[in-house]
Amino acid sequence: MQAFGDVPPQVGVIAIRGEREHLEVCLIRKKDSEAWGIPKGFVDPGDTPEQAVANEAEEEAGLKGQLIGPSVGTYRYQKSEWRGWLTVAVYVLHVMEEQSTWLEMMSRERRWLTPKEAERHLRNHPVYSLLDDAIAQFNKRVE
Repeated sequence: MQAFGDVPPQVGVIAIRGEREHLEVCLIRKKDSEAWGIPKGFVDPGDTPEQAVANEAEEEAGLKGQLIGPSVGTYRYQKSEWRGWLTVAVYVLHVMEEQSTWLEMMSRERRWLTPKEAERHLRNHPVYSLLDDAIAQFNKRVE
């Protein structure tokens, strides 16, 4: 994964559980924010993007599971601290364990939603365009 300039790459995860007509997508938000999103963060030195995805899912949402396939795509967003654009590679996680306590639970809310509800919550988020592809990739795992 390539970083832009001296900015480290980022990864994000669309966490999904259930089967076909009964899928749920996990979204998170900071408790002082109205905006919903997905767990994401920088790839730490020495980690692979896949390790970073697993770490972010566990730290930010208390979720563990199995990654499904390669990255489903990327999105870009502007972060003022970096004075530029960051690119996030997004992966799909089949959630197999939901922890009742997790590292960032005091600062983040986690919510399970149907795909349609998740779509409404993410309408103004740059990951919105990847949601359908993530669900399709998730559903392919059982074919």
